[in-house]
Amino acid sequence: MDFELSDDQEALAEGVAALCEGRFDIDAVRAMADNGLDRGRWTELAETGVFSLCLSEADGGVGLGWAEAAVVFEQLGKTLVPGPLVATTLAAGLVDGAADGSVVVASVERTTGPAVIEHLGWADVLVIVDDDGLASVAVPELDATPHAQPLDPLTPVWTVAELPAGDRIGDAGAAASWRLRGSMLTAALQLGLAIGATDLAVAYAKEREQFGKPIGAFQAVKHRCADMITRVEVLRAAVYAAAVTLDGNGVDEPERTVAVAKILASHAAAMCGKDCVQIHGGMGYTWEVNAHLFLKRAWVHDLAFGDGDDLAGELARELAGNGAD
Repeated sequence: MDFELSDDQEALAEGVAALCEGRFDIDAVRAMADNGLDRGRWTELAETGVFSLCLSEADGGVGLGWAEAAVVFEQLGKTLVPGPLVATTLAAGLVDGAADGSVVVASVERTTGPAVIEHLGWADVLVIVDDDGLASVAVPELDATPHAQPLDPLTPVWTVAELPAGDRIGDAGAAASWRLRGSMLTAALQLGLAIGATDLAVAYAKEREQFGKPIGAFQAVKHRCADMITRVEVLRAAVYAAAVTLDGNGVDEPERTVAVAKILASHAAAMCGKDCVQIHGGMGYTWEVNAHLFLKRAWVHDLAFGDGDDLAGELARELAGNGAD
């Protein structure tokens, strides 16, 4: 299994990074916490093929694989691009307008009681996932209550007392694929978060001086930064392995490699976020410093498409049942 990016994949990563740097700088991203999703910038993402990346060319997509999608979502996570990126990508080909950005799609797992839904007020269509398949419902048809203070200011949440049946758009197999691919894409976003938090921490450690020298020269800070970089590289290998396995080029079952990636991603993104806050010291806890945005987004993504702790428990039981060491 080759984890080295091809020339085309490197060019893809550079192109998305340039787009994010130019159109999703931190000031533009922060503004969306108050003003909501910027539909113009969302459409620009669609025009570059972000949401249609894995849709076949015959269906109007780019026709690339999940390995390329992981590379793209890594960059999106690194720059804290907000919005229901995963749901809209998965909905391309299922929900009209998702691929071209004219329709924003949110998603939720069906529950028996009230459902807490991310980005609902920013979305046009909600996809409801259950063991029987996928169903869609127009967001204006829902009676939803917004939460005044979400954990992540860039991930607003709403509560719906009871989810409707909706219109069926996919069977049980489609639902299983939705969950599996969504978990991998979320892990790729978490990889980007870990990278972004690490870059921010290292840059600050080089600039901030104490006792006449940069704080990065002190072992306590130096070792913490080294731990962050190590987590990133281990996670990168796991995410890329999951992505190529989804493309049919791996050596293990996709369910297992994706679960491993999500478990590692939930831990690495949160720990890198925490370390970034710690390296910034007291000011790391303030609103003005961006460290808390990486940490809060990491906590949010931990619960998306499989909680890291729950997945670890399931994987351990599976390995024990198979007699694995």
